[in-house]
Amino acid sequence: MPLEFQLCPGRTIGGSNPCFIIAEIGQNHQGDINEAKKMIKMAKDCGADCAKFQKSELEFKFNKRALERPYNSKQSFGKTYGDHKRHLEFTHEQYRELQKYAQEVGIFFTASGMDEMAVEFLHELNVPFFKVGSGDTNNFPYLEKTAKKGRPMVVSSGMQTMETMRRVYHTVKKHNQNFCILQCTSAYPLMPEDVNLRIITEYQKEFPDIPIGYSGHETGIHISVAAVALGAKVIERHVTLDKSQKGSDHAASLEPSELTELVKAIRLVERSLGTNVKQMLPCEKPCHDKLGKSVVAKVKILKDTVLSMEMMGVKVCEPKGVPPEDLFQLVGKKVTEDVEEDESITPDVIEWYGKKMKC
Repeated sequence: MPLEFQLCPGRTIGGSNPCFIIAEIGQNHQGDINEAKKMIKMAKDCGADCAKFQKSELEFKFNKRALERPYNSKQSFGKTYGDHKRHLEFTHEQYRELQKYAQEVGIFFTASGMDEMAVEFLHELNVPFFKVGSGDTNNFPYLEKTAKKGRPMVVSSGMQTMETMRRVYHTVKKHNQNFCILQCTSAYPLMPEDVNLRIITEYQKEFPDIPIGYSGHETGIHISVAAVALGAKVIERHVTLDKSQKGSDHAASLEPSELTELVKAIRLVERSLGTNVKQMLPCEKPCHDKLGKSVVAKVKILKDTVLSMEMMGVKVCEPKGVPPEDLFQLVGKKVTEDVEEDESITPDVIEWYGKKMKC
């Protein structure tokens, strides 16, 4: 059983606990704090557990040349990449405002720290857990510093190899027991053939003492629901108010109706996973009473007759008799009274010779 731990106050993940659903707002808020608040409320109304953003301290995440690079994409909010990113980046004070709003709405609030200084700010902000984006998963100095903060961690694994993920696991585990790894493919939108959900089960084998989850960039909800059926304990999906808005993440995001349907489908799948004990359930009794079969006499069988296969058949009958799975055990046993043709052979007419049979 994977380790259980408290990801947020009062919310444990792993084991038999419900899947934790993260609505990744990221920077789909268009740089508008009012839009961001609408998205937090939307995430809550749709049933998500957490609204998540992406926080960068741009001069620590990018070098000068990267920020000065011309950005002529139709998705751009500025002439240079730096202008574009500055338009989308909220200030520390705005983050505090968003956190307060999320508390008022009643949904957990956090962000991916996209560089070490962003992690320092989020630690100061007292977020419930750190999210490590795929771009920093192989950034081992970052991982160590983040793990040493002592907050729970959710680590995506896009663009990485299994060898790297083993190293990630041991690096984080050395400093922090409370973390999980998400299967992820970093493509937007993600094609089904590149999802590789089977890696979830490989992670479960490789890292059996931590929960495993899934961060999806595909369109629609079906693949994410399948991830839960495979045992994902955290699901992260990008969300948007409108897929037609400007920005590269919108096409791989879920609109409110889709997020609502995803949450409902996940909760339905969780109910359907049930128990690993196979047995006849109370809900099956009406069907069994109506259609369950028993052993019957093919011919009239006189008292003290030793039973043979030729004398017995299997039918739906009244009253219920010996169940079919025990038919072979009746061979060689005597009946203690007459049994008419086509009548049930019931346990009370069998001489059991002291052996208790399952009936």
